[in-house]
Amino acid sequence: MSVAAKPDVFESNLNLGLMLARAHNPEAEQFLRAATTLKPTAHVEEGQARAWLSLGHLLETRDPAQALQAYNKAAELTPTDPEPHLSAGLFDERQKDFPAAETEYKKVLALDPHSTEAAIGLTNIYMKSNRMADAEPVLRRLSIDRPDDAGLLIQLGRVLAAEGKKDDAIVELQAALKLSPNDSAARRDLAELYAEAGKHDLAEAAYRPLVAAQPNDPELHRALGKALLLQKKFPEAQQELLAAVRLNRDSPDAYIDLAFAASENKNYDLTVRALNGREMLKTEMPALGFFLRASAYDHLGDYKQASADYHHFLDTANGKYPDQEWQARHRLVAIEPKKH
Repeated sequence: MSVAAKPDVFESNLNLGLMLARAHNPEAEQFLRAATTLKPTAHVEEGQARAWLSLGHLLETRDPAQALQAYNKAAELTPTDPEPHLSAGLFDERQKDFPAAETEYKKVLALDPHSTEAAIGLTNIYMKSNRMADAEPVLRRLSIDRPDDAGLLIQLGRVLAAEGKKDDAIVELQAALKLSPNDSAARRDLAELYAEAGKHDLAEAAYRPLVAAQPNDPELHRALGKALLLQKKFPEAQQELLAAVRLNRDSPDAYIDLAFAASENKNYDLTVRALNGREMLKTEMPALGFFLRASAYDHLGDYKQASADYHHFLDTANGKYPDQEWQARHRLVAIEPKKH
């Protein structure tokens, strides 16, 4: 072996260390350390920086502090090379040292403004820190250079959505999905944005293939059901919301949505069952839930239960629902026994 014959040769130690590192052999460290103390035959600083960088990668899980020292040494040797800073930034981010990672990513971008990894790493940190206004310009700059990078457009879309710029976010996600049409997570993000922006027909169209691909996801059924409900497609909405409740019986909101759909379909028995199911979750019933159930009991001829729920509704409405409050008082006059 060349190292045994010439233990003071940089290239031999480096190559053997790299080979052992790829094989996960713990002896790799001693040869990489040896390489950092030896002089390459050419391109001295670059060669030594590579040795320090390789040692840093090896030490990340074993000795994090020394790994960072190795990255810093590599950066000192090659101050115009972004790679040591990128390695340090990625490592700092994994260690959840976000201020340190931010510093390293900014150094990378100062040296290489087109670094996708650094830009995404930096925006990840900004997003985790709720600094969306800082994340947006970084991604916009990079997306101009890389208009065909679907990942960047998706990240930009998510940042814009978090900033409340829904229409802009929709544009970016639509562009991303033209480049990467099979990205189900991005397609789901877009469907949610359509719903939040009140584009319920587009939300329906976006949710349908997602539901078909993931038929056991209760949240997708509920989201599609809600989009249908808001378009007054009540029979279809009821079908999707029933599926949502059957797949997840612990979702209070799904029961309320189902009750609305069933009530509009004049399926009063289902309206009552949906609201009773929600009440079993021990979560507070919203005022309109009491009104829906009261109206359903009223239509079913169970005036005692209807009366109780109309009173519950009036006790909790507090003037927020004047039309329904008028109806409740009117019906109570009609169904409660006259007092003599």
